[in-house]
Amino acid sequence: MSSETFNPKSFVERQVDEIRRVIGTGKALVAVSGGVDSSTCAVLAHMAIGDNLLCVFLDDGFMRLDEPERVAEVLSKQPLSLPVRIERVQEPFFKALFGIREAEEKRKAFRKTFYSVLSDIARREGCEYLIQGTILADIIETKGGIKTQHNVLEQIGINPRELYGFKVVEPLASLVKWQVREVARYLKIPPEISERQPFPGPGLSVRVVGEIRLDKLMVLKKATAIVEEHLATYKPSQYFAAILDNNFKPNPNTKKIRDTAAKFLGIDPNRVSIGMFSDKATGVKGGKRRYGNIVAVKCLNNGVYTPPLANLLEMQKAIIESNPSITRVLYLILCSNIRGQYSIVIRAVRTEDFLTANVAEIPWDCLIRCADFILKNCPGVSEVYYDVTPKPPATIEME
Repeated sequence: MSSETFNPKSFVERQVDEIRRVIGTGKALVAVSGGVDSSTCAVLAHMAIGDNLLCVFLDDGFMRLDEPERVAEVLSKQPLSLPVRIERVQEPFFKALFGIREAEEKRKAFRKTFYSVLSDIARREGCEYLIQGTILADIIETKGGIKTQHNVLEQIGINPRELYGFKVVEPLASLVKWQVREVARYLKIPPEISERQPFPGPGLSVRVVGEIRLDKLMVLKKATAIVEEHLATYKPSQYFAAILDNNFKPNPNTKKIRDTAAKFLGIDPNRVSIGMFSDKATGVKGGKRRYGNIVAVKCLNNGVYTPPLANLLEMQKAIIESNPSITRVLYLILCSNIRGQYSIVIRAVRTEDFLTANVAEIPWDCLIRCADFILKNCPGVSEVYYDVTPKPPATIEME
């Protein structure tokens, strides 16, 4: 659907009427994150039912630095003036997710905890309805088994009224991301929300690749702030950091992958090093989920080797096509002389609908400055990579 055939004014009028019809004089709860989806839902619901809406920000511990306070301030002030309350709920989320390694298990544990916490709040406040910002991509990825989106329930046979005591209302379920932004702009939602890059519902829990630990999470929060600051000027559709334990496993195809990488990089194979991380990352092939290996490509060049992005994209394509177990290819930007506990991955993509995505072409000098800042300011990090895998075969998020 083109922008010429999508009318945000008509959409808003229909959805406000529908929310008012469904909820009537009842009370509703909406979990706001500061993202465009949940914020747009909150504004639509507030237009429909006014003071019968309660907006909560769940401070689950997986948000970015100072995010709960920043989001609550923006949503509470003019022009939105939404009734926002911060709920400090780190304990149940940490208890549920710490120690889990597998990506899909993390997402399912987050979803269960998310709705259990909201159920407690809804019962306490007398809310019979939950309004949430599920969009079309969330439904497609969850139903297709690519990855569990925490905000998809009824579409996969989960009855929220039976399990959690509320009926779910999803005003945006038929829209893709650009359409949601059109609605947000029409509603005069501030640009820091309407144009904000997406942030996953499970927050940083799905960017802590492998086992979640508190120290690892805190390092990622620092790295995330650095990446967002350095890359913002280039306006990728989405850009962030992920963190990996520096644990590697044997790979019988190392020489084959090394030779492939060297061919596309145009250098001697002896100057290329290949590693395969012990943890895995989520990918997609033929619309189905793949949980596969993460390969790191390093050039031994007595400095930084900066090939064109086109070469790196051709390299990753050849590596993944000849090694079906691999879903992610990373290219080393910088490393320190002392081996640390963690690696940071910089991810930046450009996309219209988030169902497919291209790797963003960020200037090498920016990536190098960003990596250098991470190495100097994030304890335990010894390597910084750029993720050169589009979607497909990778998903945008690591998990």
